[in-house]
Amino acid sequence: MRRTISASAVGASIPTSSHNSLLFRLIGGLLMASMFLSRQLACAFSGATYRVSSRLALQQFSKTQAAARDPTIWKQKHSIRLFSATTELSEQQKSKLESQIKAKGDEIRKLKENGADKSEVGPLVEELLALKAQLDPSILESKTKKQQQSPKSGSGGGGNKQQQKEQQQSSNNDDDSESDFITARSVDYSKWYNDIIRVTGLAETSPVRGCMVIKPWGMSLWDKVRTELDEKIKEHGAENAYFPLLIPKSFLSKEAEHVDGFAKECAVVTHHRLTAGEGGLIADPEAELEDPLIIRPTSETMIWYMFRKWINSHRDLPLKVNQWANVMRWEMRTRPFLRTSEFLWQEGHTAHATAEGALEDAKGMMEKYAALCRDLLAIPVVRGVKSPSERFAGAEETFTIEALMQNGWALQSGTSHFLGQSFGKAFDVTFQDADGEQKDVWGTSWGVSTRLLGALIMTHSDDNGLVLPPRVAPIQVVIVPIPPKKNDEEGKASMEKALDQLEADLKAQGLKVKVDDRDFVRNGAKYFEWERKGVPLRIELGPRDVKNNSCIFKYRAGPASAEKISVHLKEAGATAFQGLDDMQQSLLAQAESRLESGITQDVTYDEMKTALENDEASSYPGSGLYLVPWKCDAKNEDTIKTECKATIRCYPLEANEKGLHKGKKCFYSGEDATHMALFGRAF
Repeated sequence: MRRTISASAVGASIPTSSHNSLLFRLIGGLLMASMFLSRQLACAFSGATYRVSSRLALQQFSKTQAAARDPTIWKQKHSIRLFSATTELSEQQKSKLESQIKAKGDEIRKLKENGADKSEVGPLVEELLALKAQLDPSILESKTKKQQQSPKSGSGGGGNKQQQKEQQQSSNNDDDSESDFITARSVDYSKWYNDIIRVTGLAETSPVRGCMVIKPWGMSLWDKVRTELDEKIKEHGAENAYFPLLIPKSFLSKEAEHVDGFAKECAVVTHHRLTAGEGGLIADPEAELEDPLIIRPTSETMIWYMFRKWINSHRDLPLKVNQWANVMRWEMRTRPFLRTSEFLWQEGHTAHATAEGALEDAKGMMEKYAALCRDLLAIPVVRGVKSPSERFAGAEETFTIEALMQNGWALQSGTSHFLGQSFGKAFDVTFQDADGEQKDVWGTSWGVSTRLLGALIMTHSDDNGLVLPPRVAPIQVVIVPIPPKKNDEEGKASMEKALDQLEADLKAQGLKVKVDDRDFVRNGAKYFEWERKGVPLRIELGPRDVKNNSCIFKYRAGPASAEKISVHLKEAGATAFQGLDDMQQSLLAQAESRLESGITQDVTYDEMKTALENDEASSYPGSGLYLVPWKCDAKNEDTIKTECKATIRCYPLEANEKGLHKGKKCFYSGEDATHMALFGRAF
């Protein structure tokens, strides 16, 4: 690990003993003078306008020496600066400022969502900063320091703004990549989520805005999900196929609701080659496409075009295909796995002779998704139907599974759509029934994506890192051998024999095992690494354990995770298998308990609104979801979304099949309820 020593750290470490005091102070002084001289030279060469005088250097050195003798000086000075600004304000003034800051932030956010340019947003951002500075003046100090430290263009050093921006971005990325700190959930849940992804090596940002690089550990999780789900899809009667990434724009225009739903998210290819221009490569004006191509946001239009060629008779139905692919939906605000411009998914598409057959298919696939979440990922979900406002573009009905994250927000984890005959009619897909009559086909589409990995992280992980249910873990057991002394040949032989047998016993139970025998990494560092990566079980095996025919178990989570357990080597395989199954069930039970307690019933609209006013993604544990009687009304639904940012996650199937809404009044309008609706904030 690289370590840097600051001048203040050198000064703080100077001993006060009479023997070495003068020598260490001289060394500290030389280091300080050297650092300030380097800074002067750097300033001169970069063309910066400021200078560091020798008097300032001496003053800084004196302060460092004083801090070395009395560290409380530094703490007192900085604590006064940090807290003096806020203590001068009354609670009423602070409350008023916070309300103004929130209102200004919402105004800026809305403008950005509507595509406002920088010239319109810039002045409002300055107003927001001014308000924040009244609450905490250190914000302006920080901004001023950044401006002083950043090179000025045209100051004699070349001043290439693009290079400066890239260097700053590279520096920030380097800082993030070197940090192994995980923010606590209670401090900032959103930051915690991003930290988990970074320190566990699941994914990282790419040079392409809004797109991520899924690293091997993250990809191995998706591979496991894909393998399990692919079997379920085949059981459902679908076959895998692959369709083009590029879709003619004219295809997308054929289904009106569909194009309206995706128009703002589409990336468009307009030329088929580049050519050299004055400023570098440009799109060749002579290579413009007659019909621009859309990078697929979803493949309904392309697949239904092919269905027209493949379907002629009732004997061709039902037709069910699935593809594993990547899609592109341009996003302004992204979160790794949850919302990125490009993501991986599977999309299934089916055609049927009857509406009943299509509806049964859509509901059946929803159940497959729910089973995958429960049995593989240990994530319980609420099965439901989307409100008309939240349906998939072009669908008559959208079935969904909604999961509850630890911060009380919902995450749509999979959807299945009953398309009716809209796509069949748009692409003229008909079939001849048994009586020889031509009829339009009925369709469905369904899919899940890498969002499931985001759900996995936020359902089970803790402040120490990733927590993986054993069934989805790429490595279920990691063995960390503790080698005998160098000259202990007999001990080495015994260790090798015991290690081979232990590994074989575990694999005989069907477990995925890794032996971490890296001799250049300390055992403590190995424990730390595998715990953060979420490996369910770590087994330690040392010379003393071998002599005692035992090994040490340490579970990542579950009922047996509180302490290390000594297990006889002959029983290790069976014990690990049972222990991991117990851990899987324990994680599911915890998530089920959280889901049950996280849904509040019998509340008024005002009570829900008050609870959700300050419920942000960064909050933990959050307010949760609200199951309320509701009269379906798109206008009222939109008003609620505006007032408290809550959406109808679904009309839960179980609650509505039981008729729990009957005889009740809508919690918002006071009219007779038509559904039980699940409201809440969502990722």
